Amino acid sequence: MKKIVFISSTGGHLTELLQLRAMFPRCDYHIITEKTAANESLKTEFGTDRVSLLVYGTKSHLFSYLFKFAWNCIRSLYLFLKLQPDYVITTGTHTAVPMCRIAHHFGRKVIWIETFANATTPTAAGKMIYPIADLFIVQWESMLEVYPKAVYGGWIF
Repeated sequence: MKKIVFISSTGGHLTELLQLRAMFPRCDYHIITEKTAANESLKTEFGTDRVSLLVYGTKSHLFSYLFKFAWNCIRSLYLFLKLQPDYVITTGTHTAVPMCRIAHHFGRKVIWIETFANATTPTAAGKMIYPIADLFIVQWESMLEVYPKAVYGGWIF
């Protein structure tokens, strides 16, 4: 059974990621997202051994965000080494970048699903991961112009 880390930021990215829940019974999965009051319920729904939470940070508070992002990079390395996933699947954004970079460094597969929210412009995180992704999926055909090597997968919803 393949080990898969499903990782994303909170909010819409997490909502998109959880659309993949039909895959969970077919793999040894682990969900990683940001710690918010709403996301605490994931531990009840999926089990505390299947969910890890990173520190929530927003770029609108740049100074504190830099420290939180650095901590999340360290925590992502720890979780990667602990979980030893074969695949990292993500719908973005900044929360997932360190895990994707780490997975790529260790020769694991990275699958990026560009957010549904962007139909014509790339995300900053997507641009960072596009060159290293083993599979880069877009949800809008128009995004194939932005990411020519991507695969059009249609809407995740």
